[in-house]
Amino acid sequence: MGNADGEAGLQGELLVIPQHVAIIMDGNGRWAQQRGLSRLAGHRAGTENVRRVLRACADYGLRILTLYAFSTENWARPRAEVDGLMALLSRAIDRELDDLRKNGVQLRHSGSLDGLPPSLQDRIQRAVEVTATGDRFILNVALNYGGRREIVEAVRRMMQEGLTPEQVTEQAFARYLYTGDLPDPDLIIRTAGEMRLSNFLIWQAAYAEFYSTPTYWPDFDREELYKALVAYSQRTRRFGALPTADAQA
Repeated sequence: MGNADGEAGLQGELLVIPQHVAIIMDGNGRWAQQRGLSRLAGHRAGTENVRRVLRACADYGLRILTLYAFSTENWARPRAEVDGLMALLSRAIDRELDDLRKNGVQLRHSGSLDGLPPSLQDRIQRAVEVTATGDRFILNVALNYGGRREIVEAVRRMMQEGLTPEQVTEQAFARYLYTGDLPDPDLIIRTAGEMRLSNFLIWQAAYAEFYSTPTYWPDFDREELYKALVAYSQRTRRFGALPTADAQA
């Protein structure tokens, strides 16, 4: 698919552009294995791909992108791989921060800083502060993130603040999540062909559309994003209700 033809087709096919897309970036290791490379080389390629996908998202009119970068369960991986990934993330922040700020991208962090290398913690906090006024696009990075842990921490904060049972509503609870001031994702994309959420945005994904592609994350490009957006546009989001025509029948 050529870019021009593809984008023209997208404009004709899409009725609604999702406001918030979340991506489970999977398949870096398998991508590397197929090429006889180390798993760390796959993570490096995956990190470099973030820039291309972010640019494509902005071009298509999306406003928020959440990326699942490292889960609380990923600490169980080999120490060398984890250390290498942390170093890659630190270098990525150093390399991209100035461009993010200049292009009006607001960087957010969802997850816990506890347990991350101190130097990476400092980089994340600085990056969030430096880009806080960005008003063109929000890039929310789920790093050291777990959906169940997020829910438990939200409950603890509500108890610490003394909320009564009557004050505990869905709307109130959502404000205590890492994504408290963000809309729920409209579309969740998972690369590498898996069909599960893997502890990602458990609360927020309640009515998100799910799209899985066999493409590994380092190869997930503008064309693959296009396919996901077209698939999303062809679905009817009911949020538990019936379409208007059915309801009136």
